[in-house]
Amino acid sequence: MTVNSLPVRTDSPVRTPAPKPSGGGRRLLRVRAGRQHHIGPLGYVLLAVMAIVSIFPLYWTMVAASTDNTRVSQTPPPFLPGSNLFHNLARAWDEAAMGKAMVNSLIVAGVIALSTVLFATLAGFAFAKLRFRGRTILLTLVIGTMMVPPQLGVVPLFMMMAELGWAQQLPAVIFPTLVSAVGVFFMRQYLAEALPDELVEAARVDGAHSLRIFWSIVLPVARPAMSVLFMITFVHAWNDFFWPFVVLDMTNPTVPVALTQLSAGYVRDQSLIMAGALLGTLPLLAMFIVFGRQIVSGIMAGAVKG
Repeated sequence: MTVNSLPVRTDSPVRTPAPKPSGGGRRLLRVRAGRQHHIGPLGYVLLAVMAIVSIFPLYWTMVAASTDNTRVSQTPPPFLPGSNLFHNLARAWDEAAMGKAMVNSLIVAGVIALSTVLFATLAGFAFAKLRFRGRTILLTLVIGTMMVPPQLGVVPLFMMMAELGWAQQLPAVIFPTLVSAVGVFFMRQYLAEALPDELVEAARVDGAHSLRIFWSIVLPVARPAMSVLFMITFVHAWNDFFWPFVVLDMTNPTVPVALTQLSAGYVRDQSLIMAGALLGTLPLLAMFIVFGRQIVSGIMAGAVKG
């Protein structure tokens, strides 16, 4: 019985298996993978300097609000808090009608932030995942509105509010800013990366319509970006001065408009103005203290994938 031998190629490369790491090598890989990067002493110094620079304006506002006008105007100015803080806060609260102004600002900022988050998420989902004719042109027009200075539309917008009978009323501040082009572009960019197309197509195959997909799939995915957009919009609406100052009066003001009442007169009381500014800042600080962890986690969830 004979066996025919097959020819063997001697020029083919010989593959050798990669050496497996030993126990020490595996431990070294695990250590490198889980190693934490330390910023070093210089990094801590830079972070401390940045924190001091960021906190100093708020600290100076508290110092100026706790002294009298004569002490604030001295050279050098005081750098330690005085004893008149609560007295000046009470004066600013009464003279500027801060109670009504804070309620108005809370209504205005809350409604604007909620509507901006809702409409921007809807528009962002449409521009990011839906296919319809003219999508690129519409998105370009939305982005183009960001290039137009808002001061150009003040006169026609005020005339429109007057025709509707909304002058000196809160709807005149709320309705022109129910949604922003920045919010639409922000949510569009987030959903384009965070929402897989396969997830939307799978929902389509299961028979879900667009609103069902938005409610059950888009909202859970977009929650981190929505929280960030809500906070940014709320702070911007709370601090907005130009348009509320044009369309409102002192009988129905927001916080920035009410603060102008403290600067009336020939001699401005700087300590009183700083006390009013501190009152207007406290609600934002309280919101950030309460929701700061959720906001930071939302930013990190939107930045880190995988």
